[in-house]
Amino acid sequence: MAFSPRVRVPGVIKYKSFSREKGVVEHSADHLFIRDVVRIVFFIPYDNFQIAAGVSHALDSYLQAVKGYPNALAHGRVCWWEFSRLTERTWQLIRDALAPQEHKYIEDYTREEAFYPEKDGADPYFDLRPEPGEAFGFSYYARIPSREQEPNYVSVLSAILPTEFLDQHGPERVRELALEMSSRLPFASGHAGLALALWKSVSDEWDRLRPVVFNHPGFDLRDVNIRDNPGTRVGGVHWLNFLGQPVLGELGGASGLRARLQCPTTTVQELNGERVLVSLGPEPEAGDLAQGQPLPAYRELARVLEPWQEPFPWRHWPFKDSSVKEELRRWWRRFLD
Repeated sequence: MAFSPRVRVPGVIKYKSFSREKGVVEHSADHLFIRDVVRIVFFIPYDNFQIAAGVSHALDSYLQAVKGYPNALAHGRVCWWEFSRLTERTWQLIRDALAPQEHKYIEDYTREEAFYPEKDGADPYFDLRPEPGEAFGFSYYARIPSREQEPNYVSVLSAILPTEFLDQHGPERVRELALEMSSRLPFASGHAGLALALWKSVSDEWDRLRPVVFNHPGFDLRDVNIRDNPGTRVGGVHWLNFLGQPVLGELGGASGLRARLQCPTTTVQELNGERVLVSLGPEPEAGDLAQGQPLPAYRELARVLEPWQEPFPWRHWPFKDSSVKEELRRWWRRFLD
């Protein structure tokens, strides 16, 4: 059975290329500006030299899952390098980044060593992208290591799968993958579920997004990057919700959390390291308010987690239209109000 509803908003992108023979050449190409995906995210309050082995395991788990898709990962960048087609050199740079030879803090960097990390906000980081038209991806942004670390500063790992992967392999395989990726990560929180991947910013696409996201609350809009800084707070409610410390402890552990959740489709699975996975049903749901499908399990968990909910993630975004910001605030609290 195919996942529904599909969300596919096409558009045309324009770009330029340069060569000595032809000079500057303008190009255009069809592209999906908005599309439905499955997104997996982990927020990890540790430095790269503390979590590199776990990140490497998460990457290997993802690569194993998508190995039957030859166009899944085709382009990438590592730190300050420009995006280019993936080569053995690119993969070696990634593996080197995930095998740090020393525990070094920003206070020990030379001025030259500190330039790009301070400019980019992460050290190290890499981003892997698919061939055009595909909806895969994997990114890792490690927080800058510091002896005086900001309390909300975390490393961020995320991965994307097309919803067609859900159709072909089933939700249990997606759940298994998320668990495999999480197994060696000391995350504070994480999640997996339906999302909308955007070519442009949320504010640029808001007119086309509004009718979709307010009617189908199960779609997440919030992409993640190193500058979000959620700390140990929880980034919303999703199909799969990974909770670690300190939030789980403040909830009374797995048993305390389980006692607060009454929806029959919700399960709380204990993981090693005093962590849990809260699953809201056997498969992800978009919901449909027009058809009387408000996702009650999502609303129940949102109420339980409200004291630990991350503040509005776009609070620092320079919105041209303040009304868009207020609508996004309302959307961010869609399971609470």
